[in-house]
Amino acid sequence: MDLGLSEDHFSRPVGLFLASDIQQLQQAIEECKRVILELPEQSEKQKDAVVRLIHLRLKLQELKDPNEDEPNLRVLLDHRFYKEKSKSVKQTCDKCNTIIWGLIQTWYTCTGCCYRCHSKCLGLISKPCVSSRVSHQAEYELNICPEIGLDSQDYRCAECRAPISLRGVPSEARQCDYTGQYYCSHCHWNDLAIIPARVVHNWDFEPRKVSRCSMRYLALMVSRPVLRLREINPLLFNYVEELVEIRKLRQDILLMKPYFITCKEAMEARLLLQLQDRQHFVENDEMYSVQDLLDVRLGRLGCSLAEIHTLFAKHIKLDCERCQAKGFVCELCREGDVLFPFDSHTSVCTDCSAVFHRDCYYDNSTTCPKCARLSLRKQSLFQEPGPDVDA
Repeated sequence: MDLGLSEDHFSRPVGLFLASDIQQLQQAIEECKRVILELPEQSEKQKDAVVRLIHLRLKLQELKDPNEDEPNLRVLLDHRFYKEKSKSVKQTCDKCNTIIWGLIQTWYTCTGCCYRCHSKCLGLISKPCVSSRVSHQAEYELNICPEIGLDSQDYRCAECRAPISLRGVPSEARQCDYTGQYYCSHCHWNDLAIIPARVVHNWDFEPRKVSRCSMRYLALMVSRPVLRLREINPLLFNYVEELVEIRKLRQDILLMKPYFITCKEAMEARLLLQLQDRQHFVENDEMYSVQDLLDVRLGRLGCSLAEIHTLFAKHIKLDCERCQAKGFVCELCREGDVLFPFDSHTSVCTDCSAVFHRDCYYDNSTTCPKCARLSLRKQSLFQEPGPDVDA
C-alpha cells in the first residue's frame, strides 16, 4: 500500500477537517476516531476512515520527529549506535516498544547487541550494552531459573524499575527463565531462548521465555566456549554418548596439531583453518559453547568433526612424507606398522609421549618401559659410591 503523505490523503471524512500543524493534527485524529466509532461496523466508510486515521498519525509522527540530519554514529553507555539506512524494514523500538516507521523516522542499531531505537529515544536509554558484559565477564548463570521472589524486587521491574504485579496491575510481571527475575512488558517481550543451565544439567534444549536483555546476552554468548562440562556435570558424558565421541575426536586433533604447526605443507594448505569457527577445538578438549552442544544434539557436530579428523589423519599418514617420518615404532614389540599417537589401537605415555600398541602395553606392564629405563639410568648416574674395602 502506498504510504505517501500528499495532502490528498487528508481529505475530510464525515466531520473531519484538513490539518497542517501538530495541534490541528491531534484534533483531526480525535475527530477521526470519533467518526470511526459512529460508522457501521465493517462498512466501507469505516475502513476508509481507518486508513485516513493511519495517515494522520504518520503525519503527526513526522512533525514530531522530522528526518533531520543526524550523526551516523552515537556512543552511549558502551552502545555504538549507527544510523540505519533501510526504510522498508518494519522494526520495533527496544526503548518505547512502538513501531519504527523507517519511511519517516530516523532510527539506530547498536552494532554490539543489536539494540534498536528511535533517534528520539537514545537519550532515554539506561541499560548498558550487553556486549561489554560479554567482553569483561563472559560466564553463564548455571542455576536453573534462580527465582528470588517478586517481593525481593520491591514489586518493580528488574531492569527499568517500573511497578509490576502478578495480577497485572499496574503492569504484568513476566519472569525471565534465565535470570529468574521479573520484568515489565516493555523489558520482557516473551522472546524465546535456549537456557544454558537446563542444557548442561538436564540436556534440555526447549526454548523458554526470557527478557530482552537476557535474549541479547544469550545471543552474543552462544558461540563462546565457557562451559567446562567435566566440572559442571561429569555425568552428562554417561548420558550423552555423542559427547564421548566428540571428546575423543578433540583429543586426537590436539595430538595432530604438533604435526601441522611444524609441517610446511600443512601450513601452506592452512589445514587448521578447517576449525576456524571452533578455535577452542585446537586449544583444549574441555571447553564447550552452547552452540557446540546444540550441534551435538542435532547430530551436526559429530559428522563434521569426523570429516575433519579423517582429513587431518590422511595428511599425516598418507599425503605428507615429512609427517610420516614423525611416526613411532612400538617400544615393546618393535613390529608392525608405524604408529601415531592418535591411532585408535595405540597407547601414549603421558610422561615421555612414547607410543605403543595398546595390547603390548597392557600385556607387559602398566608402567612405560621407556620411562623405567630412564629412571634406572638416572639412579645409576647419581648413586653414591660405596666405601673402599682393604684387600
